[in-house]
Amino acid sequence: MQSPEFIFYFTLTLFLFLNVSKAQNESPTKTILVDQSGKGQFTTVQKAIDSIPSNNKQWTIILLNAGVYKEKVMIVKEKPYIILKGMGRSSTVIEWGDSGNSLESSTFKLYAPNFMARDITFKNTFDLEMVDDVMTTITWAPAALLNADKASFYNCGFVGIQDTLTDLVGRHFFDNCYFEGAIDFIWGYGQSLYQNSEIHVNAKSVGLFNAYITAQGRDSDKETNGFVFNYCKVTGTGPAYLGRAYRNHSTVVFYRSTFEDIIAPEGWDAWHNAGKEESITYAEVDCYGPGANKSKRVKWEKTLSSEEMKKFIYAKLFLNQDNWIEEQLKHV
Repeated sequence: MQSPEFIFYFTLTLFLFLNVSKAQNESPTKTILVDQSGKGQFTTVQKAIDSIPSNNKQWTIILLNAGVYKEKVMIVKEKPYIILKGMGRSSTVIEWGDSGNSLESSTFKLYAPNFMARDITFKNTFDLEMVDDVMTTITWAPAALLNADKASFYNCGFVGIQDTLTDLVGRHFFDNCYFEGAIDFIWGYGQSLYQNSEIHVNAKSVGLFNAYITAQGRDSDKETNGFVFNYCKVTGTGPAYLGRAYRNHSTVVFYRSTFEDIIAPEGWDAWHNAGKEESITYAEVDCYGPGANKSKRVKWEKTLSSEEMKKFIYAKLFLNQDNWIEEQLKHV
């Protein structure tokens, strides 16, 4: 049996440890101001990010005053707990013009977990600048690359033509966002929920005859990734396919979303996975608008039961079992 003194000191040590841990998790949020005219601590986004110490454990808001920040931005994996906050997605823009491999050409690259962005547009101008040149082929030109877990975006924009959002790896949540592109402009292996957002197809404006919104890359039935669109609207110029199968278990669900009259009658494309359609999960549930007529959809489009739908459309079941979304919002 331990002495009363031991029990007292053990209890005191445990109490202090728990309170220190709690203090670390609930430490006051730090704010850094970025202003291009020199009225903040930094004039570029990247310099503000670089100022945050590696293995940071304190939530830090990087506040971006209105302006077009013409730079590439990268958050390395050693710098978690960052919030990028602009003045509105039409007022604060991070843009660059580059093409090629997503790992090299993306305007914004995220490798750190526990990240949030609000009121910012991420833009890759490369393809947008090339559309008037008939000798130039549209190519990969991502506005953002997400290669990290627990990333959320509120009232953000992602603008490009091909591969606009490289939703590569991790759990990601988007609310009231805007996505613009024409070819596979939301693609990757992410486990992501998009809600109350606009997906704008700009195919005809860049001279394309067909557009593809998603190219999701789920590769096996053991994986939990997929793209889910709740209460979204699809606008622009088509014809546009809701998705084409980047891998043979590609998973995309549209729920209670509105489609303008731009959706290709078939709706979906098996792409390189023709003949393997039984493993693809593509579904439209309770969608409406002139583009939601499913009478000519591909025969292999899935009809999901109510129980199957629940695991997709409820954030708590699909990607938020550990309440990371609510935890992040405490620090805004």
